[in-house]
Amino acid sequence: MNPYQQRKFDSLYQQHLNALRRQGKSPSTIDVYARAVRRIADHFDRSPHALSFDELSQYFDWLIGHRSWSTVKVDRNGLQFFYYHVLGKEWHWLDLVKPPQKRVLPDLLSRDEVLRLINAARELRFQVFILAAFSMGLRIGEALNLTVSDIDAEHHHVHIRQAKGNKDRFVPMPDFTLRALRRLWASHRNPQWLFPSGQSQDARLTATIPMHRGSLQKAFRQIARDAGIQKAVSPLSLRHAYGACLVEAGLNLRAIQDAMGHASPVTTARYTQLTEPVQQNTLAQINALVDDFVIQWGTA
Repeated sequence: MNPYQQRKFDSLYQQHLNALRRQGKSPSTIDVYARAVRRIADHFDRSPHALSFDELSQYFDWLIGHRSWSTVKVDRNGLQFFYYHVLGKEWHWLDLVKPPQKRVLPDLLSRDEVLRLINAARELRFQVFILAAFSMGLRIGEALNLTVSDIDAEHHHVHIRQAKGNKDRFVPMPDFTLRALRRLWASHRNPQWLFPSGQSQDARLTATIPMHRGSLQKAFRQIARDAGIQKAVSPLSLRHAYGACLVEAGLNLRAIQDAMGHASPVTTARYTQLTEPVQQNTLAQINALVDDFVIQWGTA
């Protein structure tokens, strides 16, 4: 960019960040929406405020050819926000780019396969992560960011804070999982995190951040191979398995929606074809997921 273009872009970019914060967007949304504006500015080497419709079309042609559809959708939304809230312009994205609608059902892990994963893990922290994510239906970030104060043993639940959509929720916690979390905490005794970062016990004791998402995902892939799991699975598969198991147990769909933190019942309904689910006691059903697991605990 020439100096004028750079100054113009810097000013608009700061307005973009300010508008995102005023709208109460989450840090992750601010990050990806800001990246969308930086990406298009880098592509044309000038501020995007004066781009023509043809130039925007050319850009999305390039983006579709070089990035995934998920990136295309996020950039479309980020630029839509930029045009509306910063430039005060209409964003005719339906005329410009419309990602295909895909409904892909994930490979589901069975309860026995989850147990195989736990016993294939060689480190206690990975074993407990798999157990916690499965038995409470947690997203990867929700599990990794669990703190000591989030555990309510008296009421048999954990407090999930500022999850997707900046929403808190309480999630039923099986007694078996509580004992496993206590075992894990006793191995490092970090004053804040249940899954602290660090490769040694001393490092985990003093860690100020939780275990890194990338490290967990890399370890999970190896654990799945060691367990002989041929399905395309990831840590998110544990959450899907939780939802499927609760549906199979006949738990009411509204209870499943609340436990999993789904904004829409349509999301929960993906797990079932049932039309008249049977009302059951939530905690009793969730306890039954793991009560009879036999785990060969690894080393800390």
